[in-house]
Amino acid sequence: MRYSASEKLEIIRLIEGSSLSVKRTLAQLGIPRSTFYGWYDRFITGGPEALEDRKPRPRKIWNKVPDDIATAVVDLALEEPELSPRELAVTFTETRRYFLSEATVYRLLKAQDLITSPAYILMKAANEFQHKTTAPNQLWQTDFTYFKVIGWGWFYLSTVLDDFSRYILAWKLCTTMTASDVSDTLDIALKTACLKQVRVRHRPRLLSDNGPSYVSGELAKWLEDQGMTHTRGRPYHPMTQGKIERWHRSLKNQILLDNYYLPGQLKHRIGQFVTHYNTRRYHESLNNLTPEDVYRGRGQAILNEREKIKRATMEERRRLHRQAMAA
Repeated sequence: MRYSASEKLEIIRLIEGSSLSVKRTLAQLGIPRSTFYGWYDRFITGGPEALEDRKPRPRKIWNKVPDDIATAVVDLALEEPELSPRELAVTFTETRRYFLSEATVYRLLKAQDLITSPAYILMKAANEFQHKTTAPNQLWQTDFTYFKVIGWGWFYLSTVLDDFSRYILAWKLCTTMTASDVSDTLDIALKTACLKQVRVRHRPRLLSDNGPSYVSGELAKWLEDQGMTHTRGRPYHPMTQGKIERWHRSLKNQILLDNYYLPGQLKHRIGQFVTHYNTRRYHESLNNLTPEDVYRGRGQAILNEREKIKRATMEERRRLHRQAMAA
């Protein structure tokens, strides 16, 4: 069976996001491993465009990126080196109001030798939750992770994440992992979601693992008083809480770059990243929207505006092409 470039890219991303091994996932898809790794090698070296079976070679390219736009993309990449080609494409579209695809940004950066590692790597990710949420505040995920402050010991971060939007509703840096730490974090989340004093028909459902603080009677009593139900994941199966586990990985990729000598330093850095994660970090799984965009219900309006920018950009490229052909 012959696959298009977009289908090959979709399969690569599916493999990247699968919690199964590459071998087992490919077996279910009916794709030979040699075929897949051939695609993947081409993707690493040449980006999404390298997945085309035959590269078109037109004499005149109507949608060629103007030189000043290409220069602006490279300048933005140098100003924001932490952004991936996907994030750069979205940022450029929104800030400069000129549409560029991820593949175009990748190609421009590759030509300037600014791509030093593959934009995507194979790694394990979480399975999708069986019953997907359809709106904010239907399901909240919560969990602890830990950090070390030099000279002080270990501190534990309790987080509450909205399952639908991935928005971080609340977090608390603790010295213990008790039921009261969990309830304190949930209390902050209820206030953030404006659910503390407002009576709603359905309270958010809580999803957690089977840690001692989550199975305690104290937390069960607190949740009952708040009118919240509690679901716990299957033991030894962290993929159930995949979204908050992925949040922990993103957080630690940044936080662990520095050493911390005071708890206040660690708390300040976590707060900075939470703000960045909620308001500036574009999530591929959210159609390149931020968690705050989705949580606040403005996601569709932003996507509609991006589509308008894309259409205007394509029309401008066609106009420039017609001018060049008429000259």
